[in-house]
Amino acid sequence: MHTEPIVYAVFLIFAGAAVLGTLALYARQSLLVSYIVVGMLLGPWGLNLIGAMEPIQQASHIGVIFLLFLLGLNLTPTQLWRQMRQASIVTVVSSTVFSACGIAVGMAFGFSLGESLLIGAAATFSSTIIGLKLLPTTTLHHQHTGEVIISILLLQDIIAVVLLVFLQAFGQEGNLWLELLRVVVGLPALIAIAYLAQRHVLHRLFMRFDVIQEYIFLLAIGWCLGVAQLAALFGLSMEIGAFIGGVALATSPIAAFIAESLKPLRDFFLVMFFFSLGATFDLGVVGDVLVPALALAAALMALKPPVFRWLLVRMGETPKLSTEVGVRLGQVSEFSLFIAVIALQSAIIGERASYVIQLATVLTFMVSSYYIMLRYPTPIAVSARLRQD
Repeated sequence: MHTEPIVYAVFLIFAGAAVLGTLALYARQSLLVSYIVVGMLLGPWGLNLIGAMEPIQQASHIGVIFLLFLLGLNLTPTQLWRQMRQASIVTVVSSTVFSACGIAVGMAFGFSLGESLLIGAAATFSSTIIGLKLLPTTTLHHQHTGEVIISILLLQDIIAVVLLVFLQAFGQEGNLWLELLRVVVGLPALIAIAYLAQRHVLHRLFMRFDVIQEYIFLLAIGWCLGVAQLAALFGLSMEIGAFIGGVALATSPIAAFIAESLKPLRDFFLVMFFFSLGATFDLGVVGDVLVPALALAAALMALKPPVFRWLLVRMGETPKLSTEVGVRLGQVSEFSLFIAVIALQSAIIGERASYVIQLATVLTFMVSSYYIMLRYPTPIAVSARLRQD
């Protein structure tokens, strides 16, 4: 009997995730950690049961796009502007501190100045996926804690996009200013297009066919992926495009329905994202980069929560809220993985520095998600007291 490779791969991913997820729950571990471990076990550097990772990686990217789209659906433009203004100081100061920490660790382990600067840049960001995936829906969309976390992550993501543009242009020999011009022109153009399309086209379609739920579902997915593709043409990340598409729909009366209907689809692709994260890591280099990666991961996880707490308290937030935000943002970002890979492909850093960033990111994902799940309400908590969707 012939088995399609993609069907076989999806079977292995979800069957493996189900088995290890069961063990993780019995051991009071995070489900996200089990997805990463399944990737390490079954991927090219483990048992090599799934050799061709490119289709899985492309599919997993859709999960991140949907995550940002759903985030935008729950933020009106007025809310977004208010939050971004309030978080700018916290984001700039914290980014400077975390970058200095990464540079210091890089220099301490003998990396060049250029490599240390890239390690510092990668250390700046916190994970959008961990930060949002482990927030209960009520906290994310209806409480001030969610607003603070969203605003900080959004500003970090914008900084990350600009940095990725620099790195990609650097590897293309002399196209830096052209790429930056595309971003400067493309961002306001994308916002204008999304606003006009929503106001004059989408809103009328939603109001005309709002009783046909299947059509609303299809139109929302088409809009999300369409704006993401348009963002890529303007030199922006697809994630930023999806977020802008979500914000454009946030004032629609059926935004809540769209958000709820897309949740299962988002979770399906996010399982694949975490699997691909583990599967693409070369286990053979762990011995060579383990010590600096551990040092970087430990330094950032120890530094990020108190720094965020101190800054937020200084901005007038309560100590309790500031502590929780600091813990929830106490890891390295998936954008750091992109930075490490693109910098290596552009020959800006060496392989060892790239894998230090990647391993440190994976370690902080695992430890941070586990700690958050044990201490704060999450949708995937083992404890009934902390489980909150």
